[in-house]
Amino acid sequence: MFSKLAYAVFEESIKKYHEKDDVYQPFENPYPKDQIEHLLYRKNWIDTVQWHYEDIIRDPRIDPVSALDLKRKIDASNQDRTDTVEYIDSYFLDKYRDVEPKPDATINSESPAWAIDRLSILALKIYHMEEEVNREGASGVHKAKCREKLQVLLEQKKDLSSAIDRLLADIEAGNKYMKVYKQMKMYNDEELNPVLYQHKK
Repeated sequence: MFSKLAYAVFEESIKKYHEKDDVYQPFENPYPKDQIEHLLYRKNWIDTVQWHYEDIIRDPRIDPVSALDLKRKIDASNQDRTDTVEYIDSYFLDKYRDVEPKPDATINSESPAWAIDRLSILALKIYHMEEEVNREGASGVHKAKCREKLQVLLEQKKDLSSAIDRLLADIEAGNKYMKVYKQMKMYNDEELNPVLYQHKK
């Protein structure tokens, strides 16, 4: 099942990041570029770094200059994340390019890669919730609450994984078809964001 493969790669990426737990550490992808694992690993690494960017920027002691620099990094990370999701969808488009959709085939509300994007984020939530369950010095009440939340996340993982695998099976069988819309984010585009294009004048 594809979801099992993806989740294993996500866990590998998260574990590797936390060996140093540093947003500025160099990134090395252990998978060849022609394998889907390469994109999955990159996707989760982006998510993992951004997860920690989001933690840092919420530090009430952060100075404005550092906060602005970090906001720029988060913006760039969001664009990188979107681009990588679209590369993953391109992989599926190519994989299923010869499948002839059935006359009654339907389109899904989200593409496979955007569902996989949610699985990547979910892997991070599970990792960090498990940390809270086992955090030294945390109260029993805190751990109990986090344990309850962890069970919900694990159930969500089961449901989302099943949905992803069913979607891919339906596409492969011609019951559903893929149609990918590029995100076309406007706020990073100098031709579409009025603050940016007015500044160019």
